[in-house]
Amino acid sequence: MTEPPVLSDEEHPAQAVPAAGVRGALARFRVMAYVVGVGLLALCTAMILDYGFGQEQYTKIIGPVHGFLYILYFLATVDLALKVRWPVRRVLLVLVAGMIPFVSFIAERKVTGEIAGA
Repeated sequence: MTEPPVLSDEEHPAQAVPAAGVRGALARFRVMAYVVGVGLLALCTAMILDYGFGQEQYTKIIGPVHGFLYILYFLATVDLALKVRWPVRRVLLVLVAGMIPFVSFIAERKVTGEIAGA
């Protein structure tokens, strides 16, 4: 069997990955990286409202939601890491990226560029 041609598509970089399993894992990782990044920014805003203005209801709602979304990010990252055989240190760095505001967006771009460019 021949390998499928590698596509070069700026708008859909996950399609440029030849292996179907990696393509799906990369797509799931990208979605979760964005969702967790936005969720973390929402949580930071809720915490500012809580500690600065006494509006704790937002933290009570957004906190658990972000926690659940981070678990999905964790699973998507581990799935991708197993498929592309990342070392443990790399996996940990990408997982920590989901805990620091704005860094999950940077990590997503870097990971997508490396995997789609490989």
